[in-house]
Amino acid sequence: MSRVGKYPINIPEGVNVDIKSNVVTVKGKLGELCCSYDDSHVSAKIENGKVVVSPLSQSLTARALWGTTRANINTLVKGVSEGYTKNLELVGVGYKARMEGTKLVLSLGFSHDVDFPAPQGIKISCESPTQIKIFGVDKQLVGQVAAEIRKYRKPEPYKGKGVKYENEYIRRKEGKKK
Repeated sequence: MSRVGKYPINIPEGVNVDIKSNVVTVKGKLGELCCSYDDSHVSAKIENGKVVVSPLSQSLTARALWGTTRANINTLVKGVSEGYTKNLELVGVGYKARMEGTKLVLSLGFSHDVDFPAPQGIKISCESPTQIKIFGVDKQLVGQVAAEIRKYRKPEPYKGKGVKYENEYIRRKEGKKK
């Protein structure tokens, strides 16, 4: 049995959830998201202001999709009501970031600056030259943008220089010995 799937999803104030055939559409103050689910294994319905997901059989596939579908719908509801944030830190001498319109400009020790255009639906801000904040409604897109920015200069294990997530721990290696 799914431990995640059996809990109903509370619909917060100001959020509308619409379920038609196998598509869930969620509208809130921050935007609108939709996703589809496999209606041959799982059913979703609204009861008493909550979204209830239930399996249609006891097969392994239905039980696996039960929790997955519930988690996906919960992600949509949280996204349109609160949104998702990822914070990045730049560690290293001369590493800095700044915004130019909707474009993030990174100085990461290359001979040139790296330009990263913000995708549709993502807000990028720089509180300080070494802090980047990524905000959006779609959890997957926020994580993807953060991973793409981090990929330009991953943290290295000797000095810890690079672009890292806010709470990421970099395992350090000992340098050369004489």
